[in-house]
Amino acid sequence: MDLCDARVLQRGPGAAADGLPYYAAQADECRLFEHAARCGLPLLIKGPTGCGKTRFVEHMAARLGRALVTVSCHDDLSAADLVGRHLIAGGDTRWSDGPLTRAVREGAICYLDEVVEARKDTTVVLHPLADDRRMLPIERTGEWVAAAPGFMLVISYNPGYQNLLKGLKPSTRQRFVALEFGYPASEVECAIVATEGGVDATTAARLVALAQALRRLTEHDLEETASTRLLVMAARLTASGLPLQQACRAAIVQALSDDADTVAALDELVRAVLG
Repeated sequence: MDLCDARVLQRGPGAAADGLPYYAAQADECRLFEHAARCGLPLLIKGPTGCGKTRFVEHMAARLGRALVTVSCHDDLSAADLVGRHLIAGGDTRWSDGPLTRAVREGAICYLDEVVEARKDTTVVLHPLADDRRMLPIERTGEWVAAAPGFMLVISYNPGYQNLLKGLKPSTRQRFVALEFGYPASEVECAIVATEGGVDATTAARLVALAQALRRLTEHDLEETASTRLLVMAARLTASGLPLQQACRAAIVQALSDDADTVAALDELVRAVLG
């Protein structure tokens, strides 16, 4: 299938006029993804929370006409959760493929979101898939599954959360082509907020100005700053009829901190920026 002709069958939330999940490109990331897919190379996407990593993968899967299997990684996610396990049903034992194995067999894109949150044994399973072997070992059955044509492994993580206990080892990182995401340039972010949030350009610009002010804030100990995702949420509340400042307090300020003093300071900044 020609890359330019690939389309999803139905539009839904976040879909663009051409039927693809809406995504506003920041640079050459779409081209890099296409080349990595064409070469059978795995891709690592790093960037802050809410900057568009997941939407980008959804957009590219639809653009390439590939099935997408997404796994949201967490502390308890093990290699068995990805690969599969034996299940007992009606007195019989049968093997059940996990999401990674299904993607490998079917030639789908497998996206592991926030992969560093998963248990360490998961990355070991990924190694033979992320090099020239393109094979998935299933230890419990003794099977080695060759990746079907079209299979692509994509992982993402937030470098801001990395520490000595949660990070990618060089032996894992160096198997991947890497893309670094940041928050979009102001004009791109305004277009995203207006399109995704259903607000006019002026309201979108005010929200982006608020985000930029929050991102410059350094005196408060915030784990994360205002993401594009939070701006879209505030925009949707505003589009539904909620006053802009109230929408920002609910969707942005309260999402950033539970500390009363910090919330008060953020509220003050919202009033100063939005008027």
